[in-house]
Amino acid sequence: MTAGTAETRSPARLVARIDRLPRHAVRWAATGILGLALFVVFYCNFDINVSFIQTCTQIKAGCTPENAGTAERWPVCLYLAGYLVGGLVIAPVSDRLGRRLLVAGGLVFAVVGSALTALAQDFPTFVTGRGVTGIAMGALLAVANTYIGELAPATARARYTAVTFVLCTVGAMVGIGLGLLLTTESASFPHGLPVALADEGFDSGWRWMYWIAAAIGALALLASLRLPESPRWLIEHGHLDRADATVARLEQRAARRGPLPEPDVAAATPPVAEESTGRAYRELFTHARYRRRTLLLVAMWFFGYATVFAYSTSSTSILTALHFEPPVAGMISAVGGLGFFVQGLFSARWSERLERRYWLPVGAVLTLAGGVVIAELGTHIAWAFVGSFVVFFGFNVWVPPTFALSAESFPTRVRSAGFGLVDGLGVSGGAVGVLVIAPLVPQLSPLAALVLVSAFLIVAAVIGQFAPRGRDRSLEVLSP
Repeated sequence: MTAGTAETRSPARLVARIDRLPRHAVRWAATGILGLALFVVFYCNFDINVSFIQTCTQIKAGCTPENAGTAERWPVCLYLAGYLVGGLVIAPVSDRLGRRLLVAGGLVFAVVGSALTALAQDFPTFVTGRGVTGIAMGALLAVANTYIGELAPATARARYTAVTFVLCTVGAMVGIGLGLLLTTESASFPHGLPVALADEGFDSGWRWMYWIAAAIGALALLASLRLPESPRWLIEHGHLDRADATVARLEQRAARRGPLPEPDVAAATPPVAEESTGRAYRELFTHARYRRRTLLLVAMWFFGYATVFAYSTSSTSILTALHFEPPVAGMISAVGGLGFFVQGLFSARWSERLERRYWLPVGAVLTLAGGVVIAELGTHIAWAFVGSFVVFFGFNVWVPPTFALSAESFPTRVRSAGFGLVDGLGVSGGAVGVLVIAPLVPQLSPLAALVLVSAFLIVAAVIGQFAPRGRDRSLEVLSP
């Protein structure tokens, strides 16, 4: 299709042209560049999971493998505080300055935070580095998922999000796997890895973990400079020529595999006039529709993240507190990372088969079932592996479609602000997981402890059933 005519540049037609694009037209942007950015932040989220025991024993006086879980609360909580800043302060700026610029900005925080953590000679510096890194997570989750939602057609938003989420799962797997390789002592499987390096004087593995994060983050930052601006953001801000040129390039890429269907202009609703970012939160809390969605999504993410962060950042410490030896606990967490990866592949194929909110109870049931297997049968290592696989699959399978739901629940003019708000406030539930749930684990039986961790996701699943229906609906119709 030739770009540049008045007809192709009309807002309604531009939206219709975006909505008819096939997945392969934007794969390089959505699953390549943004996928690499999200790989970085998920690696940064999980790289503390196994490696922290080595970190703590080296830079914090009195820290032992047995009490490392107590010390871990501080870097995790400051990471979550940074996450809150990224979601509430940094992400909304993309509604005014553009998605592309803020993707790059979020990656800067990931690089700087990881480098600061790698250089830390004392515990306060390490904790500060984790806080800076958390800003990247909060900002990039909001802006990247906003971008994906704005680029994807109505029939595939959850699938696009899930395809990108596969690279998130790879980041988590690499973060946990490198922790085993670089920060635990060699041992025969399943008590560890025979090729693990943390013996014979190699005690700087945890620093390598964070240098690797900084290096990959720098590569992702360079790649993000090639990311095209979101066409919907350009339309919203009146840059119709640029939006037309971007969509035309995507159409040319798609047309290599065959002709495209005619855009359904009659069904397209263009974005309304631009809203100042400074008034974003006012609109979110004064508009009845968006106020209800905001409060509901904050509550849903709060309870869901209590379970997610208890497992994702502290599963090794939780399992150690339940009397698994630290290397074995790390191996069980690593198998969980494999479940996380398989979940990403599953969601990329099946996430559009159900309405977004229905994946929440599916995830809650699986998480609870996996926890029960670990608690009741975990003395047999094979069953512990099975339980961990199911837990990690379960507490993540609801996340990609719910990311899509959060982004599509708000209009283009305040979409990043809305996502950042509900995700940023919701992540305070992660602090509950670390500060309230994790300290109770040693005082409870394994069954009671793991049921408690899973129970918060069950509450989130109930709340989520009141969320709006987003599947197969145009963004402009769902959130005018």
